[in-house]
Amino acid sequence: MERKQFIQQAATLGAGALLLRPFSVLAKKAANSDIIGHGHFKYRVNKEWGNLNPSDYPVNDCHEMVMDSQKRLFMLTNEPKNNMLIYDKSGKLLDSWTLKLTGAHGLTLHNENGTEYLYITDYDLGEVYKTTLEGKILLTIRHPKYVGAYSDCDKFKPTETCIGPNGDIYIADGYGSQYVLQYTAKGEFIRKFGGESMVKEDKFKQVHGIALDTRDKANPTLICTERMKNCFKRFTLDGQYLSSIYLPGAYMSRPVFDGEMLYTGVCWSALVHHYLTPNSGFVAILDGNNRVVSNPGGTYPRYVHNELQEMVQAAPIFKHCHDVCVDDDKNLYIPQWNAGKVYPYKLERV
Repeated sequence: MERKQFIQQAATLGAGALLLRPFSVLAKKAANSDIIGHGHFKYRVNKEWGNLNPSDYPVNDCHEMVMDSQKRLFMLTNEPKNNMLIYDKSGKLLDSWTLKLTGAHGLTLHNENGTEYLYITDYDLGEVYKTTLEGKILLTIRHPKYVGAYSDCDKFKPTETCIGPNGDIYIADGYGSQYVLQYTAKGEFIRKFGGESMVKEDKFKQVHGIALDTRDKANPTLICTERMKNCFKRFTLDGQYLSSIYLPGAYMSRPVFDGEMLYTGVCWSALVHHYLTPNSGFVAILDGNNRVVSNPGGTYPRYVHNELQEMVQAAPIFKHCHDVCVDDDKNLYIPQWNAGKVYPYKLERV
């Protein structure tokens, strides 16, 4: 489907319409083999990795994961009993802590002059927190109305952050008013860009994720997820729109970079006319030219006349992939949203 046609049809449906098609129509039965993916990016699925006693360490939605310099894996959940679970790569629990958040959603790791910090978004409270790796809050960014950037009636439900080359904090208001807000490292407001639109290229319909793209060292850019239009959008660091990367059929979560590769969890899979498949999802992997080279759990990425064809879930392995964490051995860890409170799956590179 052409991107223009998709946008026109989506606009006809309306901003909030999410039509569901029965799962059996869209997905095949799981393959006998537990190896998924394509080309040089194939993986063995390990669903038992990280499983814990839910009475002691419950999870609700497993939203995002990052790996620190000590190769510890930090997993964020919106279960207030233990917002953060910290694993080693074998799946052993090392530690846990909580901020008692019910809307914990976005998790960013940033190395600041040799010290690592976490940035956590909470869409329920409408706040962003900078913390130590032990969970001590060092900075809180509140509703933008307090700095005159939003009106009192504007919603602020932040979903993601990224940190610029100079330490500026970028916040994606993905469940709120669809802006990206830029702050200094001290939390001083600089600007906002975007806003809500289903058709304008420099605006968003669910700016769910954001990341800093440093693959071109001389020209770092922002990559923003526009989930409802199945694309990533590229912006300059001061908020000027550059281009879009269209992934037809994929309702993506945030972009995650590892070297030249770009990974994303696909939270929903869809066929033509953007009917969303219940309990669907897969992982998409793009190369340095932003071409999809593998879809673990999804259909083979096919290009016709240089146009990527629609991608859907191929086997019911995942339910709503919400993030991808890449370790130093190129294994993947997949947290899932609304998936029956399962712990993250590990995809072991083969």
